[in-house]
Amino acid sequence: MSLSLLIILHEFGHFLPAKWFGTRVEKFYLFFDPWFSLFKFKKGETEYGIGWLPLGGYVKIAGMVDESMDMDQMAQPEQPWEFRSKPAWQRLIIMCGGVIVNFILGFFIWGMLLFAYGSEYIPSENVTTGIYADSLGLELGLRNGDHILKVGDYKFDKFNEGTLRREIAINNASTILVRRNGQEVSIPVDKRFVNILAGNKYKNYDVFHADFPWKIAQIGEDSPAEKAGLKVDDTIIALNGTPTKHWTDIPKIVNKNTSPNIDVLVNRGGQQMDVQVVMDDAKKMGVGRYDAREFFGSKTETYSFFEAMGKGVSNGLDFLSTQIKAFAQMGKGNLNPNETMGGFASFAKLFPQTWNWQIFWRNTALISLILAFMNILPIPALDGGHVMFLLYEMVTGRKPSDTFLQYATVIGFVLVLFLLLYANGLDVLRWWRGE
Repeated sequence: MSLSLLIILHEFGHFLPAKWFGTRVEKFYLFFDPWFSLFKFKKGETEYGIGWLPLGGYVKIAGMVDESMDMDQMAQPEQPWEFRSKPAWQRLIIMCGGVIVNFILGFFIWGMLLFAYGSEYIPSENVTTGIYADSLGLELGLRNGDHILKVGDYKFDKFNEGTLRREIAINNASTILVRRNGQEVSIPVDKRFVNILAGNKYKNYDVFHADFPWKIAQIGEDSPAEKAGLKVDDTIIALNGTPTKHWTDIPKIVNKNTSPNIDVLVNRGGQQMDVQVVMDDAKKMGVGRYDAREFFGSKTETYSFFEAMGKGVSNGLDFLSTQIKAFAQMGKGNLNPNETMGGFASFAKLFPQTWNWQIFWRNTALISLILAFMNILPIPALDGGHVMFLLYEMVTGRKPSDTFLQYATVIGFVLVLFLLLYANGLDVLRWWRGE
């Protein structure tokens, strides 16, 4: 839904300036329609429709060498309503319209999210218990109870696992500074963690958490927990006699339990109680937990409308900078494309299974900026390729021949198709491997 919306708005970014400059738009399509379309209708001079090949969308502008390869039209005398008859500056605006829409939309949505929700975070100084490092965190050199102070040169003042991941995988942070047992300790980062932390395999894997127990926030109706008598605000302190100091201990012990019965020791109002729970077939008790904010508190930075818009642009530019650095890391061989790239399924995984408007619009903003960035790359058949040739024409005063543009577009289209198949093929392979 999000991607389709962004594709349509991107194509409107081409469509509207083309119409403003009196250029005929022959087709406006969501997805591609080789040989046939799923749905179409014609209004005025433009055919609108939905294709069957979900690899993007397009507008077919009269008198333009594009992926339609309509060279018969280009062989006819030039007409005043055609793209090729317009001044170079008008053609440049038409070609930049799509990415401009995506850039503006991404910045605007991000700004509106900040205006509506602010920016909530847990101050690192509040997490007095330090971190709880999972197996990958321990391998990285972290230890339970560490207080992270810096990742590279980046001050870790907001408690966020993603900060460590970004600074190591994208910004080449080579050390992690922690306070351990009252002493500052610098942990060197092995270069192999660049690929590990950026790769798809560990995409949803938290290297560390704030250290807190499982305190029950929700109990499912008619769940095993409700039937056994567990209550909201009970704190689970042991399962089958094994202490559970941290909330991540709970699923580990439950998954290893071979019996449907599990002995749950809880703290209820300062009193310990032993409760027998008969789990369901999926090995679930039916309890939800409080998150770190319940234990450590959080702060929310609020913004006026104009402050939020400015911050939205700033955050968007930071995100784009991260994408550019990631491409640079791939070019240097520091990141493996097989681990870091993905297609439409990877986009879909950004969205949770339960509907959340804040997450939906946040991911829509991110995808909009990604689309803008990818489309402005100077590859023939993409908007950036057309812009590159137009800038050449404006600087030199010489227009590339239609034959040259035709061959360049074919090469660019094959390259783009290869990249799409490659990225989506990686998603299929990951699905096949159960990742």
